[in-house]
Amino acid sequence: MIATIVPKQMFIAGILSIAIGGCGSSGSGGAGNGGSTGPAGKGGAPAGGSGGLAGTVGQGGSASGGSSGSGGGTGQPSTGGTIGQGGGTMAGGSSGAVGQVGGGSGGGGQVGSGGQVGGQAGRGTGGSGQTGGGSGAAGQTGAAGQTGGASAGTTGGAGVAGRTGAGGAAGRGAGGASSTGGRTGAGGQAGAGGRSIFFGTLLDAQAVVSAAQQLAKSLANPNGSQWQAKGDQHRTYRFADANTDEPYRICVPTNWDGKSNLPLAMFLHGSGSDENSYLDQNNKQMVTLAQEHGYLLVSPLGDKGAYGNFLRLTAPFGDQAGAADLMSQVTADSERTNELSEKDVINVLELVLNEYPIDRASMFLFGHSMGSGGTWYIGGKYVDYWKGIAPMSGPFVEETGYPWDDVRRLSIFVTEGTQAPSVDASHLLRDWLKQNNFKSEYEEVNADHGGMIKLVLPDIFDFFDRVRSS
Repeated sequence: MIATIVPKQMFIAGILSIAIGGCGSSGSGGAGNGGSTGPAGKGGAPAGGSGGLAGTVGQGGSASGGSSGSGGGTGQPSTGGTIGQGGGTMAGGSSGAVGQVGGGSGGGGQVGSGGQVGGQAGRGTGGSGQTGGGSGAAGQTGAAGQTGGASAGTTGGAGVAGRTGAGGAAGRGAGGASSTGGRTGAGGQAGAGGRSIFFGTLLDAQAVVSAAQQLAKSLANPNGSQWQAKGDQHRTYRFADANTDEPYRICVPTNWDGKSNLPLAMFLHGSGSDENSYLDQNNKQMVTLAQEHGYLLVSPLGDKGAYGNFLRLTAPFGDQAGAADLMSQVTADSERTNELSEKDVINVLELVLNEYPIDRASMFLFGHSMGSGGTWYIGGKYVDYWKGIAPMSGPFVEETGYPWDDVRRLSIFVTEGTQAPSVDASHLLRDWLKQNNFKSEYEEVNADHGGMIKLVLPDIFDFFDRVRSS
């Protein structure tokens, strides 16, 4: 639906600093534009190799739509040979996915010990993207970079290989790419060195959640004066990884009976702000709405990063090349900054979940600008927490390299301002979500990037209520 409301003009700090502080190296995995696969192989001899078109990947593992190039190494029919050491393409063919033409169905069908997929190692059954890969028992990329994790029969018959998504992010869950256009598997948790979401950090979601749960238990103090307190509260916790006492803010309905399960809404702020900025503006509009609708509102700082998402205004939805360029700029320092930011969000969430009785079927994530990018990223990578997400004026997500199959279960409410610089990308995102049958709603208001906030906040809390009751 499209609502047109004439707002008072409003300006907030950091309006156009939409997403992250810094982009860094892709660690052991991220190949930027033109990720290579190592030296060309010796020719292999898979049994009955059925040729096919070279697999393609999105940006990150290769240039946009990068193909396997002219030297994809066609195997020759034999009995069980392997594609040689390195399994790479010649003549500069940048193949983020395996990119070998004619991978056979022999037992194993291995790419040799140097073949890397976009430089990223994965563990799961998803996202292999092997070209024409037969149904061999292993079908693994060699020791330096397994994609699809050596599971029996993970690659489909000959034909156009499934895409691993930009950056060749290896998946762990079901739904790996073994056919045209397939994406990384459900859950998409990366193995050692891999990115589960190509424009995010190298952190493994399960490990982050486990560490946060342990932290919450270690800091719990049921006898303390703050334990299960009501009202608007400014708190801190000791975040050892960042060597700081990290602030966060929670607002618990003052009329809560102290026993009933509470719905939860987590808010992620925009660039240049902190855990308090948005909650205090417009006469504490967000805090008041949370109280009126009965939600426990929690707002983390996110340390000094962008909640794990490396995208910003130069690469909103639909600009895969821009996203790949940002990922090519990732450094060790910016990687570390975003990792701490991502961890802080999950730490704060688990602190709240450990202390208050929360209705786990009524948890929502929303954010503005950079926080909208964080909403897409945290919402997709940690999808099991959420019932719905509401990104505000920040379409910082891409079609490939993102666990859309998981996010499909969520209700999504996208809001935008007609005068915001991201409005065109939000239109693309709106149309794509509708065409692909996501449970999505869209609202656009007559305001700029900052002015849209106060206009859409009431509708966002109405959306939360509507989804809870559905």
